[in-house]
Amino acid sequence: MNELKKQYKHMPRDEKEVRNMKSRLHRMVGQLNGIEKMLDEGRYCGDILIQISAIESALQALGYIVLQDHLETCVREKVKEDDEEVMKEVLTLIKKLK
Repeated sequence: MNELKKQYKHMPRDEKEVRNMKSRLHRMVGQLNGIEKMLDEGRYCGDILIQISAIESALQALGYIVLQDHLETCVREKVKEDDEEVMKEVLTLIKKLK
């Protein structure tokens, strides 16, 4: 299995930004729990699919927020250090977010 190397940000995230991202995550967890309840109740497939779509959109939006932060901080820092591998990493990350 391909294990990810644990890395940490050199520049800490803004507390407001972290609260915003956590709030988005908590809403998604609530939506996931709602889908579980809908399944238990035997709710209409279309309604469940709408909720799944909403969660996918919310998760992708969160991904773009994290990507923007990554580009503005970590990537900018690595470019200043002439790290040539950073662009390969960025392209890989963008492809994974599709």
